[in-house]
Amino acid sequence: MAHDLANVLGDVGPLLFYLAVWGLVFAGTALFVGVFIPFITGDSLLFAAGLLTGTHPELSIWVLAVGVGIAAVLGDQVGFWLGRRFGRPYLTRRGGRWVQAGVRRAERFYELFGWWSVVISRYIPWGRVFIPPIAGISAMRYWRFLTANIVGALSWGVLITVIGYFAAVNPSVRPVAYIVAGVVIAASIVAGIRAWVLDRRSRRREAEETAEGAR
Repeated sequence: MAHDLANVLGDVGPLLFYLAVWGLVFAGTALFVGVFIPFITGDSLLFAAGLLTGTHPELSIWVLAVGVGIAAVLGDQVGFWLGRRFGRPYLTRRGGRWVQAGVRRAERFYELFGWWSVVISRYIPWGRVFIPPIAGISAMRYWRFLTANIVGALSWGVLITVIGYFAAVNPSVRPVAYIVAGVVIAASIVAGIRAWVLDRRSRRREAEETAEGAR
């Protein structure tokens, strides 16, 4: 990923490099690109962009990181309004069985965690794509969604990008930066597993209640 971004930077220069990274982050949620290529629009992209910025003095980490955060917020806003405007059929048309399974997981995740689901989902590949439109479909109040969106998108965008930057520029900080990046990724995985476990328990409980009611 870092090698590919270096090629982009060499070909187009700093401004278009920023726009390319921001555009991918925005498209990952607003245009559902993250469903099909999560590693090109998610954590790997941000970490690689931060690494590259640390080795190219013509790039500014704060311009990159703040722009990533804003692009992430705007992408989620588009997803939220699409869900509110077009409802559940909007997600039903998104594709095959794998996509629909992700939609169902996100719906259950939203039911379980509410406001926090919007924050946490930014660190989960399928969550960051599906939670915003589901929040819109569920008629979550806009200002409530906006606050969760800002907290989740800005913390995710700025944190991972800056970690990548410090992993490149400061040898003494590099091991810590890699550890923090690993913790963030591990936390994303744990959050996803926890949501899956809670979903399984809830489904099992519903099935048992249905069976008891049928007796």
